[in-house]
Amino acid sequence: MKSIPATLQTKLDSGVTTLARCWTVTLKDGTRRGFTDHDRALYLNGILHNPQSGVSAGALESAGGLAPDNSDIIGALTSDAITESDLERGLYDGAEVDLSLADWTDPADHVLLFRGTIAETTRGPLAFTAELRSMAAKLDQPTGRAFLGQCDAELGDARCGVTLTPARAAVTAITPTGEITASGLTGNHARGLLTWLAGANTGTAQPVKDHTDKTLSLWSPPPDPIVPGDTFTVTQGCDKTLPTCRDRFANAINFRGFPHIPGDDFAASYPNRGEGNDGRAD
Repeated sequence: MKSIPATLQTKLDSGVTTLARCWTVTLKDGTRRGFTDHDRALYLNGILHNPQSGVSAGALESAGGLAPDNSDIIGALTSDAITESDLERGLYDGAEVDLSLADWTDPADHVLLFRGTIAETTRGPLAFTAELRSMAAKLDQPTGRAFLGQCDAELGDARCGVTLTPARAAVTAITPTGEITASGLTGNHARGLLTWLAGANTGTAQPVKDHTDKTLSLWSPPPDPIVPGDTFTVTQGCDKTLPTCRDRFANAINFRGFPHIPGDDFAASYPNRGEGNDGRAD
């Protein structure tokens, strides 16, 4: 149950209100940004909430108990507020969001409606939508081990045990279809991680889709254009299968999957006359 300040409740009871919604966004690096659907800037809790972003709210779905609440932020992509490059770089991924209802004549009169995190953003040429999930959504995430045929460790983490030495390379050309031709590539970097060291995308990390000889293809283009001379590091990749773990990394002892677990076809199978029904998986 929300506790509404007495002064704000009095204004609500009067039938004539001067209300605005304010979003306070705290990025992972601690930077705090404010946005409002009012037509003027508002100071709330010492933070300037900007009106130029064209931000508005979707419906707020709230449920009792531990069920997570959900909402959306819808806004315009503007050069002085939220840019397409910001979203592409993942600047707002996982950011904490406080949604408050405030009296724009006196923002000190406000009530917190929602607190959660940005789960997913989608964007078009002019606007974006950010999905908000409440703090209770963390209770809805699976934990513990997964019993799968593939490894559930991340290449290079403590459970995997492989020591990754990133290769350093420089872009020599960009193909018409967006693939990167680079010098200095060694090993197999399909499914690896590319991190830009120099150029317009410095600091951005992207997963590699495929690697053929001196050419890399990415799952998605970087936020800003790539030009010859841009440098990056890239790690080797792993498809999380036992043959790759054993043959490429000599790390079968640390394989965290279950390669001999029966698949769906075996679980759904049944005896047929004329077949070798001896209990073997094949």
